[in-house]
Amino acid sequence: MTALKYLQAYPAALQDKVRQLIAQGRLGEHLDRHYPGRHEVQSDKALYAYTMALKQEHLRNAAAIDKVLYDGKLDVLHRALGLHTAISRVQGGRLKAKKEIRVASLFKAAAPEFLQMIVVHELAHLKEIEHNKAFYQLCRHMLPDYHQLEFDLRVYLTWRELPSTRRNEDTHG
Repeated sequence: MTALKYLQAYPAALQDKVRQLIAQGRLGEHLDRHYPGRHEVQSDKALYAYTMALKQEHLRNAAAIDKVLYDGKLDVLHRALGLHTAISRVQGGRLKAKKEIRVASLFKAAAPEFLQMIVVHELAHLKEIEHNKAFYQLCRHMLPDYHQLEFDLRVYLTWRELPSTRRNEDTHG
């Protein structure tokens, strides 16, 4: 039985469906059918603008964001897809906090829905630090199909790690 590290928290029936697609060699085809496009947010500047537009639309009163960027080391170092940080520095007699959002570089080649899901997730942390009920309600407020996209993103990550996928990555994302 194939271990699905990104899908361990999901019901066995869903995991079995993914295993079946893997066994049939159709997981990439399944993903391409549901998420055929690739976004055009390729630079840190474009990612910042994209993130700020989502923030303006859904979280106008949330804390300001000082920096948004793609991070090539993020998924390896932090075992994370996105990261929000508040860096505190003393400037004169005051404590200043700078908020940053980092998105794993692997999402430069992903479907636009996956990038949106990651950015929404990180924006939700501006209001809710913990992954609790309020956090996921906020994610669903910004992106009603958040939970489906999170599951599908985990399927995408599973597909990316398949041995046969590494050879064909540039054709599917």
